[in-house]
Amino acid sequence: MLYDLSLHMGYIYDVPASGARHVMRLMPLSLTNRQRLVAGSITISPTPDEQSHFVDFFHHPTTSFMLRAPHETLDIRMQARVQVESQPIAADFSPLLADLPEEVAGIWSLAPDSPHHFLGDSPRLTQAREIADYAQSWAVPDLTAMQIAHALCSRINKDFTYDPDATTVDTTPLEAFRLKRGVCQDFTHIMILALRSLGIPAGYVSGFLRTIPPPGKERLEGADAMHAWVRIWCGETNGWIELDPTNDIPAGTDHIVVAYGRDYSDVVPVIGVLKSYGGQRAVQAVDVIPLK
Repeated sequence: MLYDLSLHMGYIYDVPASGARHVMRLMPLSLTNRQRLVAGSITISPTPDEQSHFVDFFHHPTTSFMLRAPHETLDIRMQARVQVESQPIAADFSPLLADLPEEVAGIWSLAPDSPHHFLGDSPRLTQAREIADYAQSWAVPDLTAMQIAHALCSRINKDFTYDPDATTVDTTPLEAFRLKRGVCQDFTHIMILALRSLGIPAGYVSGFLRTIPPPGKERLEGADAMHAWVRIWCGETNGWIELDPTNDIPAGTDHIVVAYGRDYSDVVPVIGVLKSYGGQRAVQAVDVIPLK
């Protein structure tokens, strides 16, 4: 599938802000045999006084910029064309849960995709007994790591209700777990914690999801949104797979990857600091337009 993407992120400040420094991770990745960034650009208004580009630990193209002068708004727009390839259905050669630690121990690499980075606590994810008990109830001993991952994905989809008003970006996984409501970030964090509690390496994927309007309805511009799903290491043979608990599906040609990380803190689209007081209002609109 070939897609044209457009993203608009805007911030409106009650009082002009100054001395602002931000870091962005917005451009989709090029991934071998998965997706290719054909072209892309990012514009920032007002024009930054300083701007630099670097690649972070997880190999994300990252932009840092600074605004010195007072400004009432910040406007960021990204446009990209991305080719997403269909993925073959992989047979399950993952180990039984009891055998997975031995396979993890056999990995000596500490490269960004090493499973060792995705087993313990991370900045936003600390083990919670309630979530671990929930995971244990579905970890049948004779199931493979991949089977357990699929079972948890389906269970979270059934047990939790999608409700964009129930949580915020700062809601903890345990709070969302107790509410049994939330959005893709919440479901992704809960599933990651559940898998890690079983000794299955799991991480966070940030990206875009093409949404399809109901039959007979026109597609609304800006109705798509940034999305999140889970990356799971299923042993040396199968490696990493990706599952979307919000929709109970494997990540496919409708999923466009922007960033990989341990949790949301590693992939925040825009983060920064500024000098101001009062409140601010954020706006976001995303279009994912299939071309063929």
